[in-house]
Amino acid sequence: MQREAPALVVFVAPQGENGARVHMLTEQDGLVRALAYGGAGRAGRALWQPGNVVKVRLTQRGEGAPVQVSGELLYGCAARILSMPLALAMMQSVCVLADATLPEGEPCPAFFGATLKLLSFIGYSPDVAEQTGLPNYIEWELALLDVLGFGLDLSCCAVTGQTGDLAFVSPRTGRAVSREGAGVWKDRLLPLPAFLHDPTQAGSWPDWLDGLRLSGHFLARDAFGQRHLPLPAARQRLLGRVEKLVAGADAT
Repeated sequence: MQREAPALVVFVAPQGENGARVHMLTEQDGLVRALAYGGAGRAGRALWQPGNVVKVRLTQRGEGAPVQVSGELLYGCAARILSMPLALAMMQSVCVLADATLPEGEPCPAFFGATLKLLSFIGYSPDVAEQTGLPNYIEWELALLDVLGFGLDLSCCAVTGQTGDLAFVSPRTGRAVSREGAGVWKDRLLPLPAFLHDPTQAGSWPDWLDGLRLSGHFLARDAFGQRHLPLPAARQRLLGRVEKLVAGADAT
């Protein structure tokens, strides 16, 4: 097997004296794990960085043999955002979540496109991503849940069927609930920020924090909890950073 394709690097680790294990998200093959000979050398370290977009050449000499990869850089995201802590935290969380949850070898062209779009936005406009990019990230997490088969239903109220005044999500079913439908049970429901179901609403930092907690609840329960794993540390650091930003804004 020989194939060339654009790929998003999501994980890199040393392998042997000078090689690297590289995990990539591709359009045609989904998540691919491969060996990059020379990947730990000076040129290889610059190329194989999580968040980078690389034109890869995949080679497999026979069924059961390891996939080998070489490539050339198309777009370097990581180096652009080293001084942007929130943008960097979003990028790191994207890479870790994709690597930890997506099944190997299953095509996901739409999700690949959504991930490429998000990382390109973060890398090309890190200052904008720092200020207003969190909703884009949260929508990506909801898309990940959908790809994994755990998508939320935010189209109408699970109790009344109405499509307006949606304000909560059931933590059990993942379905939206209106204020009327919530009734006395509202304290047991998760807040649904308006920007997630109304494209005219931009939201604010507290809204974005609610959105991050919402998607995080279902990632923790469905994507990781079923395997008895915690949310990855990169995702927890992102939440902690946003919580501090919101707390700081409230204090002023």
